[in-house]
Formats: sequence, structure tokens, C-alpha cells
Amino acid sequence: MTSTLIRGRLLSFKRAPHSLTDSDSYLYEHDGGLLVGTDGKIAAIGDYAAVKADAPEDVTEIDHRPHLILPGFIDTHVHFPQMQVVASYAANLLEWLNTYTFPEECRFVESDHATRIATHFYDEFLRQGTTTAVAYCSVHKASADAFFAEALKRNMCMVGGKVMMDRNAPQGLLDTPEMGYDETRAVIERWHGKGRNHVAITPRFAITSTPGQMKAAQTLAEEFPDLFIQTHLSENHEEIRYTCELYPEAKDYTDIYARYGLLGKKTLLGHAIHLSERELDALSEAGSIAVHCPTSNLFLGSGLFPMKQLMRREKPVRISVATDIGGGSSYSMLKTMDEAYKIQQLLGERLNPLESFHLMTRGNAEALSMQDDIGTLDIGTTADLVILDAGATPAMKLRMETIRTLPEELFLLQTMGDDRTVVETYVAGKAMKSTSIAANSGA
Repeated sequence: MTSTLIRGRLLSFKRAPHSLTDSDSYLYEHDGGLLVGTDGKIAAIGDYAAVKADAPEDVTEIDHRPHLILPGFIDTHVHFPQMQVVASYAANLLEWLNTYTFPEECRFVESDHATRIATHFYDEFLRQGTTTAVAYCSVHKASADAFFAEALKRNMCMVGGKVMMDRNAPQGLLDTPEMGYDETRAVIERWHGKGRNHVAITPRFAITSTPGQMKAAQTLAEEFPDLFIQTHLSENHEEIRYTCELYPEAKDYTDIYARYGLLGKKTLLGHAIHLSERELDALSEAGSIAVHCPTSNLFLGSGLFPMKQLMRREKPVRISVATDIGGGSSYSMLKTMDEAYKIQQLLGERLNPLESFHLMTRGNAEALSMQDDIGTLDIGTTADLVILDAGATPAMKLRMETIRTLPEELFLLQTMGDDRTVVETYVAGKAMKSTSIAANSGA
């Protein structure tokens, strides 16, 4: 195996941009070269001619000009078992869960079904340019095994967890505090650190976990302090009311998780839309991440996430962005940020395209404390990449005739882009989108 030199326009963020004109926040090479070593890591980056001059003589070259080369997209909240409930009609979150989601997740007790969906799951995310995701599996250990086995096969950096839930769901989706603890430990022992896999402790949300199970999750968090914790928080008003009825001793929804020691720097809280100032302070002090899921929030009518307000608080809250498949209506992080932009518009705020692309890459990597491995094109990081074509459709190509700046091009990609925009997706320097398409077509 030889090194690979990938040529094209390179874009990688150094930090969060302060404004639309903050060119110091990113690296941009108009004719760039990215040298990927035989270990799948970035060995050099810069002007193509300079990188080429220092590359090994037998280097393999791939020319992606005039397309943009960025770090692969990162999705911080998805539901692996929900691929076949995307676009299910329902009035709100709880109706959607009970009518479609819970019955579908019951099917993941079958290993063959879980394995089949895992294959489609990874194919679809690679087709959309997403190279890392944080996923909820079902309550069944078989679903987590299938999820991590497929990630290992493709050498992808993935986070996932067996869901813990022992009430307020169909019998086929219930474990017990003891089973939730034991099976989560078994998943950790089998998969955490194997390949690029990371296991997350995953109580679904307080409605579906008894105090006993929350205590079991707390025990896991104490035994494995380096693991991610993921759950849901304050997605809609009915959910909040019911949750607080189930935990009357808590000050509010956020306090439930705090009482069980589940708030910390590696805690990912899906949605977190309707929070009081006290709750926001608690999240800020704990360093926990509020995960914005715009297409899901709009699809289920849950509310408008005040992202910019949370960022500029005296005690700011850490933010990440996600598709939330299958409450979310698109697998595309481009579409996700298009909807995030619209939500901020409705709130009288502005989300510029530099901020959007930072969030999808380095921003989400920082939320996962993984910026030393993914989310940038820095030397020594893994070459998880996405190649984007801003003229992928006739309408986009026509609009590109009047585009003059990089931010304008990024906004076009965000607003009109989809899977057709993704020319190729690389995982550790290996082309994966074209390989997946060829395999599925029988070529």
C-alpha cells in the first residue's frame, strides 16, 4: 500500500469563526495537496506543488479539482433502528414514538434484521458525506453488536450505545435495571476501543427509565468515567410535564440527570429546547452538550432551539448539531444546517455559512473531544474526508456562475446541496462512497 496525494481546494477550520469575514478562523488552499500516509492519517497539507515535492516517489495521486475537500461531516445524535420510520406522519413526539418508533425498534431483537439495517445505515451516511455519528441502538444487545461490527468492518469512528429503558414502552422494548447494566457492560467489554468504536451509556430518557435504572446508569458512569453519556432532554412541553410528574423530587427535567451524576463534559443531551435559566446554568457548569436537531424539531413541531442565545450567554452552553434520524427528515448534514439557519432566522438571529460548516466538522469534533483525530485536516488526524461539488445539479451550476466568494459557495452548498453534492467520502484515506454504490449496484 502506498501513500495517497489528494488534490483539490482544501478547507479546514482552526476555530469557531467570529463573523462572515473571519478568514483567520480557517485554512483555505485554492490548489491544495493533502498527503495521506499508509496508516490512513494526514501526513502533510498545503500548496499542492509543495506537498507534491516532498511526497514519496510512488505516491498515488487523486485529483478532485475544482471541488472542495473538507473533513468528513460529524452527526452527534441519530437513532440507528429508525431508518424505516423516517417520514412517518404523527402529531407530536410522544404519538410518533408510540405509533411508529417503538414497534419498529422491537424488530431489532433479531440479529439478522439488525445486521441488514446496519449495512444500509452506514451506506447512507457515507453517501451523505458523514464519517462519524453518535447513535442510539435499540434496547437489544444484538442491535449494538450489529452497529459496532459494521463500524469495525468499515474502520469508521462511531459512538453508540445499547438503549436502557425499563418502563413506558412495549414489553418487547423493556429491560430491567440489572439487564440494562449487565448488557451495557458487555457491550463496553466487547466493543469499546475496538477499532475506532466508542461506547456511550444510553438511558433513552427519564420517561422510559425508572429511578432504579437511572441509578444503574449512574453506576456505569462512575465505573467508566471516560465514556460518553447520551440521553434526551426537554424536547417538547408534554414530555417535560410528564417527566417532571415521574420525578417530583427533582427541581426540573435537567435536575433529574444531575441527581444521578449523568451531567458532564461527555454528556450529549438531544434537543434541549425548552430550558430555564437555572437549567442552562447547570449545563454550562457541567460542560454538557446541548444537541441541536433542527429537522426533527420542525418535523415534530417540538420548538425552535435558541442556539445563538445559548452561545452568547454569560455562562455559554456547548452546542453540537445532528440529524436525529428518524425523527429528523434528512440524513444530510447540509440539509440539517439549512434548517438550522431557518430556525435562527425565525428567532431573529443569524447563522452564517462559516459557522455552519465549522459546526458540522471541527465544532462537532470538539463537542466529542475528538478534534485530535477527526473534524480537521490537521497533520496527524485521520483522513476522514468529504469532497463537495457546488455545481452538482443544473440549478446549482447556474447559481455558481454568480458566486464570487468562499462563504457564498458554502451557503449555496448548505441551501441547495444534498447527496448529489457529495462527490466522494473517504474513511482513513479510503474512498467509501463510490465503493458502496458499486457494491449495491452489483458492479
